[in-house]
Amino acid sequence: MVFVVADNIVGPLGVNTDENFEQVIRGNSGIRLQDREDYGPAPFHGAMIPHELLQKAIRGLNLEDYTKFEQLVIVSVTEALSHTTIRLSDPRTGLIISTTKGNIELLEQQEEGVTPPREQLQPAATARKIAARLGAVNTPLVISSACISGLVAILTGQRLIASGQYDHVVVTGADVLTRFVLSGFQSFQAVSAIPCRPFDADRTGVSLGEAAATMILSKDPHNADIRLGAGAISNDANHISGPSRTGMELAAAMQLALSGSGLHPEDIGFVSAHGTATLYNDEMEAKALHHAGLAAVPVNSLKGYYGHTLGAAGLVEAIISVKAMKNGVILPTKGYETPGVSMPVNVSNTLRHQPSRHFLKTVSGFGGCNAAMIFSKK
Repeated sequence: MVFVVADNIVGPLGVNTDENFEQVIRGNSGIRLQDREDYGPAPFHGAMIPHELLQKAIRGLNLEDYTKFEQLVIVSVTEALSHTTIRLSDPRTGLIISTTKGNIELLEQQEEGVTPPREQLQPAATARKIAARLGAVNTPLVISSACISGLVAILTGQRLIASGQYDHVVVTGADVLTRFVLSGFQSFQAVSAIPCRPFDADRTGVSLGEAAATMILSKDPHNADIRLGAGAISNDANHISGPSRTGMELAAAMQLALSGSGLHPEDIGFVSAHGTATLYNDEMEAKALHHAGLAAVPVNSLKGYYGHTLGAAGLVEAIISVKAMKNGVILPTKGYETPGVSMPVNVSNTLRHQPSRHFLKTVSGFGGCNAAMIFSKK
């Protein structure tokens, strides 16, 4: 078995997991109207980390020579490790970094016509730089699989421990909301003009966000409350950016996660869905929940609190959901009011005090990729 022994989130709602969960419980969102001329001619809604909060997080760590992306990862890992005796200097401890864009911010920090050194943009090189700063002795593994990266990183860490390669794995992920990222999603006409409304009839698209998150995995159950169940990955190969129109492929990943954990739909306390608030994603997810026999299970999306944090999303949302399960609550889907999918699902829109022993986390991404994983109380 593999256990979750510590975690951290650094984002617009706080610099540790407790701060973040407290804000979510209160119904507060990190999404704000951003009036940034350097991001384009028009304001946009996004969940960006306030400058003063980032400075609070990095204070005393001497990270002035690191990019924002690198700072976020280092801060998150450092804080998570502080709750354990696990060290990256131990050859039996691995490091996984998930991201979709890495140091893409460097492109926007150069004079026009100047390109930063290629190695600074390569995720593997960035990961090695971060690993060196953290004192890691093992070469870090980079997971960059679109928006499922964070959950795939957790699943990969679990498998590395189960195979005997490591006793512990530090799984971390981050992405920064840059003009490059914003313009990319705007080119798909996928960015909402208002804070996102997952699964709602009036949803008009995604709100973007930025964050870093870390989950420390171990084969040692000491002081652990959560164990990892089975996980699975699928690809629907439907379109470079559009998801499956049937939801069958995500449903297959859900069913593999359930069966691999020895569970049935009725054992699941809630589903933490990807829930981006785009027309096609939420429709696909609703269909997948039906196909997997999970339509009656409470489902929520946390995008209304954090926006879409890309390579960090699977980690951020899994950590908040773990915290919710520990506290015996099912979180509401911020922004949801009116059912807006063709196959109705049980979207949670109020804070429910309801104990759970297991929850299912799902993610989907460009290229048709999907992943699902079970998290359980020990």
